[in-house]
Amino acid sequence: MEATVVRTGTEGKTWGGGNEPLKASYGKMMMWFFILSDALTFSGFLAAYGFSRFKFIDSWPIADEVFNHFPFLHGVDAPMYYVALMTFILIFSSVTMVLAVDAGHHMKKGKVTIYMFLTIIGGLIFVGSQAWEWKNFISGEYGAVKTAGGNILQFVDAEGERVALSEIAVPIEGVRVEHDANNGIWFDSGEELPTYSLEEIKAGFIQNEDLLIRTQTLTEDGQKTILSRDESLLKLNTEAIGTVEGANLTENEYGAPLFADFFFFITGFHGFHVFSGVIINIIIFFNVIIGTYDRRGSYEMVEKVGLYWHFVDLVWVFVFTFFYLV
Repeated sequence: MEATVVRTGTEGKTWGGGNEPLKASYGKMMMWFFILSDALTFSGFLAAYGFSRFKFIDSWPIADEVFNHFPFLHGVDAPMYYVALMTFILIFSSVTMVLAVDAGHHMKKGKVTIYMFLTIIGGLIFVGSQAWEWKNFISGEYGAVKTAGGNILQFVDAEGERVALSEIAVPIEGVRVEHDANNGIWFDSGEELPTYSLEEIKAGFIQNEDLLIRTQTLTEDGQKTILSRDESLLKLNTEAIGTVEGANLTENEYGAPLFADFFFFITGFHGFHVFSGVIINIIIFFNVIIGTYDRRGSYEMVEKVGLYWHFVDLVWVFVFTFFYLV
């Protein structure tokens, strides 16, 4: 008895759809595979951020207080304004990329050149803005005091407005010597001294009776808890172990150090993608100028890099939502 063999018409072929599955070239398919794998990576990062934020939901930093700077407007409270501007610039660069791809389909070299140039400028502005945002986040603005339990104590006046350590500290006579090879163990460098010592902050706090302490614990209204004067003095004298200025991977004047860790990692990873995209766009831009794609009779390379650029923009929408809006 002979077995029935069903023929599909794909015998001897590696892909039933021919050498262009889904009517896409090999290069486009590989770009889609890369985008898919990178999307899974970013999804994992954002999911981890979401779980961590939920775990510390009662003490997570308030984005409007962290990202409230604007270039050339020192001291002006501008919550989220500059981040919104950065987002608009990046989305606008995605529009110019669409126009560049469309011009490539019509073999219009001049328009492709113009729109690619605008896309590159938008990407450079975004990367520069993100570096500026990092600089402000790292350096901090007000400073705070840390406790043995890893919590942050911030200072406010009677109206609830933040007060910087520089406005509180009272200089204390004494020698603060930073450890180096001349006055300590020659092979061990000491920790860098903070701008203000805890003793100087305590002295200034006691002298100024209008000062209060605000903890990182949130109230039911989503605002940080402000202690009474007596509670503030007690907490400062019994729990404070040092001062914190700015944010890094181990300390964060705005609240939980984990917030700073995720901020540096996720926005840094995305910033690296944008920077890489700018470099690739510059290479494609010069290829357009010298007529490489006119000679090939196709601007498909512009379309490939356009896919990557749109993906980077889309990822930023999610990062912006998770970090700044939610």
